[in-house]
Amino acid sequence: MELKNCFSPETTRLMDLSIVIPVYNEVENVRELAGEVEAALKESGLEWECLWVDDGSTDGTWDRLRQMAQGEPAGRHRLFALGKNTGQSAALWAGFHRCRGRFIATLDGDGQNDPRDIPRLLNLLMQGDHDLVQGYRSVRRDSYVRRTSSRIANAVRNRVTGKSVRDVGCATRVLRRECVPFLPPFKGLHRFLPTLLMYHGFRIAEAPVHHRPRRKGVTKYGIWDRLWVGLLDLVGVWWLRKRGFHFQVVRSYPEQEK
Repeated sequence: MELKNCFSPETTRLMDLSIVIPVYNEVENVRELAGEVEAALKESGLEWECLWVDDGSTDGTWDRLRQMAQGEPAGRHRLFALGKNTGQSAALWAGFHRCRGRFIATLDGDGQNDPRDIPRLLNLLMQGDHDLVQGYRSVRRDSYVRRTSSRIANAVRNRVTGKSVRDVGCATRVLRRECVPFLPPFKGLHRFLPTLLMYHGFRIAEAPVHHRPRRKGVTKYGIWDRLWVGLLDLVGVWWLRKRGFHFQVVRSYPEQEK
């Protein structure tokens, strides 16, 4: 499979790093987060871009992003808006297929992920024999109820999927561009991204990352929303595991068709 066929035509020239940030009603957070991304990569020497995918915001997030991007170098911050609120997974998937980077990082748009973790995860990915470096929140800055529910959810996910990932829901991660064609347009993508790649044989490493309390705005997920939707997504991943197939072509004729 040629990667150029899996991405939009504008991705013919690759740069070092793309950062994908889905946002939904985060008007109070996007400008500050953009400044942190700039500061984290300022001395990296990388050619990078940041893709903001507005998932149908209704609070002025898009206008704030436009104002922010106008003051930055052309093409550094690229903005995309979905026609309606479709979900974090759809926003991620849309961003992935518009990236121009050889490597792709992800962050949540609420400011709880620390952009300063990205260069470290990228170095681990480039130096190791891995396809994705998945962050795990060593110290959670959430309420006791949310921390407990997250631990239970991770344990159940690992048990059902048959794959062990310490914090599969952590949004701080860096992956190789080659992973993207293997990610399905699935509503549970943001919850199971490392697991889905492991099903295809990609190599996963894990590293601790910072986690911060939400400073502005309100969370978009309640405990019960996470529980029931997460269970439905888990059924979907279980089905993919049972019904999916993997193969390798080991012989062909003529040889160039292999």
